[in-house]
Amino acid sequence: MDNIARILKKWPFSPENSIRKIVDSDGTEKIQVRVDQGAFQGVLQMELDGRPDGKKPHKMKFALDYYQSKLHQHITDEGTEDGFNLSKKICEELFDESRRIYDRYVFLLQIQDYNRVIQDTEQNMDLFRFVNRYAKRRKDRVHLEKWWPYVLRIHAVARVMISAQNSDYESGINIIQETLQNIQELENVDAEEFKIEKRRSRQALKELKRELEGKRPLTEIERLKNDLTGAIDKENFEKAAKIRDKIHDLQESTENQMPFQGTFTAN
Repeated sequence: MDNIARILKKWPFSPENSIRKIVDSDGTEKIQVRVDQGAFQGVLQMELDGRPDGKKPHKMKFALDYYQSKLHQHITDEGTEDGFNLSKKICEELFDESRRIYDRYVFLLQIQDYNRVIQDTEQNMDLFRFVNRYAKRRKDRVHLEKWWPYVLRIHAVARVMISAQNSDYESGINIIQETLQNIQELENVDAEEFKIEKRRSRQALKELKRELEGKRPLTEIERLKNDLTGAIDKENFEKAAKIRDKIHDLQESTENQMPFQGTFTAN
């Protein structure tokens, strides 16, 4: 067996530099995490695409893909999804896959690989919905529901950071507002983790929104409102009246152009 001491020596442990991407001999990207826990030192390694462990369960990219294909086959054979369900053993397999994906996107977020964070959170959201709909036991159907606030938050943060990198702060703020509403509308789950994550996620997203609002340029309406305040302070009421009319016209125009907003459902 190869001794990893050489790798550890070349990569001294540092909390600020404990995660990195590498490319192996066949050109495949991987993520490595440097671990230093007392007597234990080592390197954790994950695949960047597909399953983090590099396995192909049931000869498919993900276990979820396999069981979704079983559902489609059942519908083809029976003409309905009635009678299709996921056993306790299958749910345990899917729970394990979900945890592995979660472990990876936590690290991906730290190294700012936001596109892959989006992919992984969407993969887990699909898995959450699938289990909630088809698990045979109620205990399994609700097992992952307590993590909805967290996965929605991380998915939103990754999207927002991409917008911020492009200086598109308005889109980032809209993503946050939409996600805050989605989290608020989640069906209540009787689990302490759900309550904690719902509160924590809303707080984190509101803080991120304030940060973006401090960076984005003022909109025309916001600029006019500042001008209105200045005109009133100077008792220039004729100017204030004209500014107020402009604000009113712009607000009416904006309201008439607002697109239809759909409703998010977790399940």
